[in-house]
Amino acid sequence: MARPLRIAQVAPPLERVPPRAYGGTERIIHELVTELVARGHQVTTFASADSEVAGNLIPTVPQALRPAGFGGDPSPWFLATVLAVLERAREFDVIHSHIEWYSPIISRVSSVPVVTTWHGRLDFPWARDMIMNGDGHDVAISRSQASTHPDVPWTAVVHNGLTLDDAPFERRRDDSLCFVGRVAPEKGIVDAIEIAKLAGRSIRIAAKEGYTPNERAYHDNVFVPALESMGRDAEYLGELSGPDRDRLYASSYATLMPGSWPEPFGLVAIESLACGSPLLARRVGALPEILRDGRDGFFGDDVAQLAFHVEHVGGLDRVAIRASVLERFSAARMTDDYEALYRRLTGFGGVPVGPGRDGLGVAGGDGGSLDRVAALRGETFGPGRRGVRFDVRPGDRAGLAREVSPAGRSPSAPAAGDPAGRHRAEPDLLDATSGSRPGD
Repeated sequence: MARPLRIAQVAPPLERVPPRAYGGTERIIHELVTELVARGHQVTTFASADSEVAGNLIPTVPQALRPAGFGGDPSPWFLATVLAVLERAREFDVIHSHIEWYSPIISRVSSVPVVTTWHGRLDFPWARDMIMNGDGHDVAISRSQASTHPDVPWTAVVHNGLTLDDAPFERRRDDSLCFVGRVAPEKGIVDAIEIAKLAGRSIRIAAKEGYTPNERAYHDNVFVPALESMGRDAEYLGELSGPDRDRLYASSYATLMPGSWPEPFGLVAIESLACGSPLLARRVGALPEILRDGRDGFFGDDVAQLAFHVEHVGGLDRVAIRASVLERFSAARMTDDYEALYRRLTGFGGVPVGPGRDGLGVAGGDGGSLDRVAALRGETFGPGRRGVRFDVRPGDRAGLAREVSPAGRSPSAPAAGDPAGRHRAEPDLLDATSGSRPGD
């Protein structure tokens, strides 16, 4: 039996782990830490002192910055987190960093393997160079996110997962729509109000308010007038706790996600579906990897089309919606994928991957868990699967990721001009769960 691993999880200092209300990255870290500790691993979390996690906690800031009202430059606190991790790096078998643009510093200096999960948007002109400057093993949370920079040698694509089994499910719901997110233009909160108005429905809004001058100006000058235009048909609930959010989903006719930005994943989507509440969303970012159009809800190109689809929601099977998301996006499935990656990188219980960026793929050879780790060119083996497995062999310190066909045919050679043998695959946007392409 493979020995337990000593794992460091590195959280941003902005929110506690888990967050009391809104906070996506910190929720994922909490789920991952909880599951890893339950599996017997020794996990140390670098996070704010008010965090509550299984295993060991090393405080990086006395209190999470955002709930404490801190509105200044957080970079000194991020750098303090980096230093705290590097001071203890040799105590771990693997370090898993979730601190976005500060992660490459850790991976460049650390003497042990570093996994970097990118949780935010990457469509910035400088993002590619920042990612490539690290020496870690980069993980995207969706193929959409990874495809923003297809020449980055991504180690894996691992969809987020949550503990969803206890999500409430109501067979009797009211006719109201709901919106959960942030008071920000990219989230489409004003569009959600317009959709409800066009559909002749009331809407309940649970949203986090920003504190920067631009965010406050948008709240006061755009969001509030739109809210007031609905009169009694709109209810603003503010920022809700997890259980209250779930009750909102469970009692609503449908959840609106009309944002136009490239959503890297979309925790709101899987939370809503776990409560049996269908989605009405724009086809952007990672949402086509989550929402099965016509089964879990509907995509629309604009507010008019989304409002048109409101009446079609009643014919969807909410029980089937819930069952599907519980299977596809569980915390256990996500942890399976990361645990397999950790073992590949450390060599403890798996095939080692070469240092730095060596070894694109982490898939194959470990049964169900690795079969769900998606290398960018496709999913791994499984009944009816299309896709490619990348087999990194023991002792292959040059890091040649050999492409192996399902029939076990000869591995492919390194690409021309790639003397290090790093296999830089073009992204193949296969649907993670069905084997089909988004839009098929």
